[in-house]
This record gives sequence, C-alpha cells and structure tokens, in this order.
Amino acid sequence: MVTTETRRRTPTLVVGTILVVLVVLAALVSFIWTPHDALRVDASIRLMGPSGDYLLGTDKFGRDMVSQIMVGARTTLYVGIVAVGVAALIGTPLGILAGMTRWLGEFIMRVNDLVLAFPALLLAIMFGAVFGASTLTAMIAIGIATVPSFARIARSGTLQVMSTEYVLAARAAGRRGLRIAVRHVLPNISGLLIVQGSVSFAIAVLSEAALSFLGFGTRPPTPSWGRMLQESQELLAVQPRLALVPGVAIAIAVLGFNLLGDGLRDRLDPKLAGRR
Repeated sequence: MVTTETRRRTPTLVVGTILVVLVVLAALVSFIWTPHDALRVDASIRLMGPSGDYLLGTDKFGRDMVSQIMVGARTTLYVGIVAVGVAALIGTPLGILAGMTRWLGEFIMRVNDLVLAFPALLLAIMFGAVFGASTLTAMIAIGIATVPSFARIARSGTLQVMSTEYVLAARAAGRRGLRIAVRHVLPNISGLLIVQGSVSFAIAVLSEAALSFLGFGTRPPTPSWGRMLQESQELLAVQPRLALVPGVAIAIAVLGFNLLGDGLRDRLDPKLAGRR
C-alpha cells in the first residue's frame, strides 16, 4: 500500500530535486562569486591539471573550468526557462482551445502535427542560419519546437475535464467558454503542464548544448557547456578532462530535470504511484 507520505518522498523526486538545486545554485552563486574570472585568458596556465587553485584545471585558453561551468549554468537555465515559457504560453491556450472546440480543434491539432515533424535541433539550426546564431535565436527556436508537446498535453487534459459533471453543470448554468477554461480546465490540468515543463526543460538543455556545439547557439565569449565540448574536440585524446567536465554537467542537468518530472508525475497522479 502506498501512503500519501510515500508519494511525497519518491526517490526520483528527491534525487531530481537535489540535482536541479545543484545546477540552480551554481548559476545563482556565479552572479556574486566564481573562483576565477570565467573569461580571463592566461596562456601561461593553459591545460593545467586539477590543483588547489584550479579544482578542475584549466582549458586550452587558460580559463578556469569551474568558473566556466558555473557561469555556463546561467546560460543553460536562461535558455530552458525562456524556451519552456514560450512553449507553455503558446501551446497551453492552443491545447485548451482545441479541447473545447471540435472543428477548430481539429485544425489546430493538424497544424500542431506539422510543427511536431520538425525536431527542435533542426528548427534551431534553420533559425540560426536565417537570423544568425545567438542565444535568443536558440531560445525562440527551441520554444516553438516544444509548443506541440504542450498543446497535445493540454488538449488531452482538457478533453477529460470537459467530460466531468461539474463542467456540464457550469455549462448548464450559462457560463461561457473562457470562464470555464480559466476556472475549471486550467487548474485541473496544471499538474500535467508542470510535469511537461520539467521534461521540456531537460530537452531544452540538450538542444542548447547541441546548438552551441555546432556553432548555432550561444556565441563566444559567453560560457556555454556545449561550446566547452566543441572546444575540447581537438584535445580529446590527450586531455579527456576537457570534455568530461562539461559532459558531466550536462548529464546532471538533464538527469535532474527528467527525474524531477518523473517524481512530480508520481506525486501529482496517485494512480501512477499506486501501481509501483
């Protein structure tokens, strides 16, 4: 038997929260302190191994790896927050509208399927080629590519809510669609949207890292985990540490948000938790 307390403390939720908090703390602390200037280039200490002054060593330009990771966490969270925000603000209303109107809903979902055919990475590369590579371009492209996921989740939840007795009663009382959507539909699908937001954040982290790796994301000298991987390619055989450090940082962020999403799903849906 799964109790309420057990659901609240699922291992995935705890581990996911810890990993996400580590990434967030690294980003927040970097605003007020880093071990060294993340942008300072010093050829005299390039490729230095881990030491007391440089815990993870330096890269091929002599920049401190710890400082680069901390400041790079800002870019990761910034892209994730904006991309998921854009996707939620566009996809959620479209999904609710599609679930509440039959003929218009079919049109919205067909357009949604068309957008879904373009992967986030491909769409971001297209945007970067047309509008120029930048963090803003990456955020907008990733956000647009994630809109279909929010629309599908919102529509699915809306269809379930619209079939409930209290919504039928609200309709019988003469309440209009907008009021029903705000008062009944949105509060009841918020849990689904929160879980989708967490999973989409992990996808945004991977997409931003891939774009920066390919040169279509964050431009130098702004630190980025993806570009740290790109810069380590030529030295991978002799200095695997240069790729391992940002690779582990990306893995921690993606794993954290995925586990957080799984944990929130179990927490917000007692039926799923009861099956475990």
